[in-house]
Amino acid sequence: MGMIDRLIGMGPTVSAVGQAATGMAEVFTANATRRMELDEEAYARALTQLGQEFQAAPAGGFNRFVDGLNRMPRPLMTLGVIGLFAYAMIEPIGFSARMQGLALVPEPLWWLLGAIVSFYFGAREAYHFRNRGGIPARPAQAMTEAALPITATRTGDDFADNAALRDWAATKV
Repeated sequence: MGMIDRLIGMGPTVSAVGQAATGMAEVFTANATRRMELDEEAYARALTQLGQEFQAAPAGGFNRFVDGLNRMPRPLMTLGVIGLFAYAMIEPIGFSARMQGLALVPEPLWWLLGAIVSFYFGAREAYHFRNRGGIPARPAQAMTEAALPITATRTGDDFADNAALRDWAATKV
């Protein structure tokens, strides 16, 4: 518009009309690119906050003890079942006497035991499913990376400065 603008002299007027049209369009339809930028900024702030929360994890003796206790049920159950097989081979008569005793346990108690074990393993599975991306191994490093602006070298694509094109490129893969 350089030469025509100079000949007609309507450059500022045309710019003002274009900006007014853009402003009017954004009244009826939200600016999707701006919304994506704001969502990405909120996500980066949430990651930064998460990193700050886990940056200085308490490492007291009690915390280590409780963490150790939390890690024990699965190995103990596994070793217990393997121990039952060994016990059955070493002392079959004693094993059969114990199994007959287990046969006398009422069915509602078995249901309760099954519910406890199911909820324990189900809760662990749900926790790991929800946290697949999980807390990074080094929260301080993840926090600084989340706070950095996205650049072409970080993402490896040609659309680093446009959130809409990045999303579009991600759906094409």
